[in-house]
Amino acid sequence: MEHHPHPDPPVDKLRAWWSRRQWLDGPRTGASAAEVLAATGWARSVGGAAPYLGLFARAGLGRAAVDAAVARLEVHELPAARGCTYVLPAGDFALGLAVGAAAPAGELAAADKHLGVGRDEVEKLCLAVEQVLSEDEPLAPAAIREAVGDAVRPLGEPGRKRGLTTTLPLALGLMRSRGRIRRVPVNGRLDQQRYDYVGWDQPAAGDAADLARRYFAWAGPATLRHFRWFSGFTAATARRAVAEAGLVPVAPGSELLLPPGLTEEFAGFEVPDEPHHTLLAGIDGIHLLHRELPRLLDPADAARPLPAGRAGRVFGGEADPQTHVVLDRGRIVGLWEYDTERAEIVLLPFVPLDDALREAVARTEAFVRDDLGDARGFSLDSPKSRAPRIAALRAAGAAAQPAGRA
Repeated sequence: MEHHPHPDPPVDKLRAWWSRRQWLDGPRTGASAAEVLAATGWARSVGGAAPYLGLFARAGLGRAAVDAAVARLEVHELPAARGCTYVLPAGDFALGLAVGAAAPAGELAAADKHLGVGRDEVEKLCLAVEQVLSEDEPLAPAAIREAVGDAVRPLGEPGRKRGLTTTLPLALGLMRSRGRIRRVPVNGRLDQQRYDYVGWDQPAAGDAADLARRYFAWAGPATLRHFRWFSGFTAATARRAVAEAGLVPVAPGSELLLPPGLTEEFAGFEVPDEPHHTLLAGIDGIHLLHRELPRLLDPADAARPLPAGRAGRVFGGEADPQTHVVLDRGRIVGLWEYDTERAEIVLLPFVPLDDALREAVARTEAFVRDDLGDARGFSLDSPKSRAPRIAALRAAGAAAQPAGRA
């Protein structure tokens, strides 16, 4: 029987390459927040510490530097791919809005169907909101509601059941997606979800092929399926975008695609001999750009029980990590959480705990303690809700040092 070589590169090479393209093979000290995001991809933000942890790991940026970039609009949190909120560099604001523009249609259709809120009503409210907002004086939602008066309609008990007490969030969401308003964090921080609003005039521009070029520069080698997950595009739109972007397979017969300008560099790339550990959020781009967790795991680690999870649930069976992660050359080699009571990182390593890993933990621990105060995974991730995971990680970490490569 004839055996054909597997068309995909070795997994350790892919992981290490992804790590390098993500700037996780050593910090690019001196790079700005906008430069990091332009080179490595938009940072998912859900009111947690992920953007801060990612920018610290990639460029050593402290919270003050990131918050200053936010205040100067060098980077900004706005609805982008799939209509989900990301932190983008200014050079990508127009594209982010363009590729996320279709998302509010579903929300408006649901409001029409279930709450009797028609498109005309929401558009009139948008006009009223635009008249009361300026570009330099942020207004809280309550102040906007008061200023527009009867243009906002309460939605009663049916609305409450669907998470909409009034029509105002529908208008604000539509206006954000059009670049007509933007949210300003009340305390200037990305790891919370309290916002005021100001007027804006940010045009949307760009198409699916523009996103494909960026995506595969950040995440390639990646498949059409990976790109569809990230973009939310239909199969036909994604295929057309990939064709227009001129992407090529990493090897004959492989579904993994790369920009042609990177093929020679990838072919000559070798996995570094020395470990390099970074502590990241569970929703960092190294995972979320592909959202295929097993590709970052050795099989033995994929079979590990989920800390504080139900019986039978294993780490590799999850869509997303349920904790923060430790990476080494693209492989997840540990899990961690921050214990606010003890002001320390609780670590469950998958590899022997050596001085390099201890130093990486200590560096990130100091950053979280001194700059952030906590490392929430998302806005509702409180120290209390996290306590069972922390206890499970601490117990598992104390039980034994697992065998594995350093």
